[in-house]
Amino acid sequence: MTESAALDAEDRKIVTLARSARARNGVAEGAAVRDETGRTYVAGTVSLDSLKLSALRTAVAMAVASGAESLEAAAVVSAGESLSSEDLAAVRDLGGAGTPVFLAGPDGEVRVRAQAS
Repeated sequence: MTESAALDAEDRKIVTLARSARARNGVAEGAAVRDETGRTYVAGTVSLDSLKLSALRTAVAMAVASGAESLEAAAVVSAGESLSSEDLAAVRDLGGAGTPVFLAGPDGEVRVRAQAS
């Protein structure tokens, strides 16, 4: 069984949303987070001369700006092999330590299961 097959339906959904954001926008990363009410926030990498944000930090910022009080889970789709400490910290700040964060490859297969710390 693959890591992705072991995810519940709601976690698979945020991986799929993150994957579609990456593909649709042609960016290095796509991310999605789910808040305490089940709402999802989807974002891609922001790379401007004056502003650089990972997809996950952008999705967390969108959740905060929309009034989310907590996070249940987060997902990133990237060619990268690991999650940055800054991304995990952003998830922890809103979701708390232990919030699950999934890193999937461009094919949507989850390679890393982490917890915000």
